[in-house]
Amino acid sequence: MAVDTPLLHDHTSGNGHLDEEKPVSVLKEFSDESKRLWKLAGPAIFTSICQYSLGALTQTFAGLVGEVDLAAVSVENSVIAGLAFGVMLGMGSALETLCGQAYGAGQLRMLGVYMQRSWVILLTTACLLVPIYVWSPPILELIGETTQISEAAGKFAIWMLPQLFAYAVNFPIQKFLQSQSKVYVMAWISAAVLVLHAIFSWLLILKLGWGLTGAAITLNTSWWIIVIAQLLYIFITKSDGAWSGFTWLAFADLGGFVKLSLASAVMLCLEFWYLMILVVITGRLPNPLIPVDAISICMNLQGWDAMIALGFNAAISVRVSNELGAGNSRRAKYSVKVVSVTSISIGVVCMALVFATRDYFPYLFTTSDAVAKETTKLAVLLGITVLLNSLQPVLSGVAVGAGWQSLVAYINIGCYYVVGLPAGILLGFTFGFGAMGVWSGMIGGICLQTIILIIVTSITNWNKEAEEAESRVKKWGGAAAEH
Repeated sequence: MAVDTPLLHDHTSGNGHLDEEKPVSVLKEFSDESKRLWKLAGPAIFTSICQYSLGALTQTFAGLVGEVDLAAVSVENSVIAGLAFGVMLGMGSALETLCGQAYGAGQLRMLGVYMQRSWVILLTTACLLVPIYVWSPPILELIGETTQISEAAGKFAIWMLPQLFAYAVNFPIQKFLQSQSKVYVMAWISAAVLVLHAIFSWLLILKLGWGLTGAAITLNTSWWIIVIAQLLYIFITKSDGAWSGFTWLAFADLGGFVKLSLASAVMLCLEFWYLMILVVITGRLPNPLIPVDAISICMNLQGWDAMIALGFNAAISVRVSNELGAGNSRRAKYSVKVVSVTSISIGVVCMALVFATRDYFPYLFTTSDAVAKETTKLAVLLGITVLLNSLQPVLSGVAVGAGWQSLVAYINIGCYYVVGLPAGILLGFTFGFGAMGVWSGMIGGICLQTIILIIVTSITNWNKEAEEAESRVKKWGGAAAEH
């Protein structure tokens, strides 16, 4: 196996001239790795924002029709589709490890096989999630929604079943393209679909007055256009040899694949739902209206900021998996250092921005002085969360790239649900700190998880990880791909 050597290996003498050149080489190496990361992260951030905006736009147009329509779309979007999105994205993330490492190892044909295996698993999972959509009214009532909203959201959920299956096909495609650094294709497709989505949402929901029916048609169609356009690109271009047609190999060794997919889903869902739970718990406080509104404003801002972190999560996952697959352990390790410095720098800027505008930004979302005042109070915690969440998803991306999903799933359970959540409930309810207490406890969980991931990443033997990547590619069909 070829292990990459340091770029500065020729600077071995102690002579002054060479020492002067050394910092230039360090700077150049950092700059080169930064360019590689931004080439991946930039389009990935743009794609995330475009796809995040599809649901947000539908919600906005539904709000112009009526309050019940808005509630139906927002509840279905955040609770029912949100649950499905988390599970599908999580299970699809197994491909980031496998496709990325196979691509790095030069086993191009296996990428198409892995994508098909993931389709089999995700489409089966989608079928298992159908009852949640069908019986969503009683489920929503169980978690505290009114009968009127639950029934409207339940009707909308049935109409949104095509979106569930679009998720199942889409996420494996995205990971397949990402692992080959074909991120611009996804960005262009998502941008074009977002423009069409805005036009047809206005036409069907408002102009023709189709209301929720129009919302369902446009949202489903938009997601399926994304899927079909990406598939056409793969089928026509053959993706430089990564796609060689449908194969029965897709049904081989599904057991190991399911295991990694489930570990990925658990890891991602535990992170995805953690801050969503914050809003639910705050709703249980005495006089919850103002705290819930304030936390919802903060979570809205945090959601947009998370799109940046998700872009870096995808970028570092691709870089680590590609380099480990190619046996370049040093490059994988160096890439982790560069992305950590970059994301922390962005996090510090975003935190400073939150602190600087804490007296003003609440009024972009509310006209209530009480809600604005509470939001300003919570802005300190929002700033800290933004900073922590600039590094934490990046470290999760490293874990996905290296194939540590099971380990991180256990770390997440311990830090978030054994430490963070009980601490938040204790501070918020028992000690009477309200929303500030709930959120502070949960920040403690994120902080602990980030520290543990920093330690795990720091003590990692990257040479060993490269060897494991090689054996993983061989184990899951690399040898079959050669025949």
